[in-house]
Amino acid sequence: MPENIQLEVAKLSDINGVLDLQKLYLVSNLTEEEKKSGFVTTPFSVEQLTYVINNEGLFIAKDNGKIIAYIFAESWDFFSQYPIFEHMISLFPKLNFLDFEINSTSSFQYGPICIDKKYRGKGLINLLFEFMRIHVVKKYPLSLTFINKTNIPSYKAHTEKLNWTVIGDFEFNTNNYFILAYDMNESTLPNG
Repeated sequence: MPENIQLEVAKLSDINGVLDLQKLYLVSNLTEEEKKSGFVTTPFSVEQLTYVINNEGLFIAKDNGKIIAYIFAESWDFFSQYPIFEHMISLFPKLNFLDFEINSTSSFQYGPICIDKKYRGKGLINLLFEFMRIHVVKKYPLSLTFINKTNIPSYKAHTEKLNWTVIGDFEFNTNNYFILAYDMNESTLPNG
């Protein structure tokens, strides 16, 4: 892990850097070959980023001031503006994970996460996730997300590096997704 990487709660001055990184890995901007390395599917506008940042729901990593990774951690109320998230919320009553009651007030939508490919495979995902977890666990004990079944790099990163649990799946707009859950009281770091 390079020494000069800083982990921060995003500020409004970070919006352009987040948009630049989003543009690089947004699924609609990638070739089929590029998609094999992972992608993000949800584009955010300046207005949406402003809301999330003001709510302290965006966490970033910087290398010498340049944003190289981000993680969103926001309420289901915010994400319900997108039909796919509304669909996932409707599945909550059928889901089970440990002793949690799965609902839209005790959990939050984790993601998207995006890491510049030059920094992947170096442990940054664990450090950034842990940084986010420490901030968010005060509000939410449970994290939920979904991953497109074709996004193998993201699936492996979350199940193998971060120990997320697959608790279901669904189909939406002809795409298939895994539903994953994470107990926010658990550290992903060996000595956490």
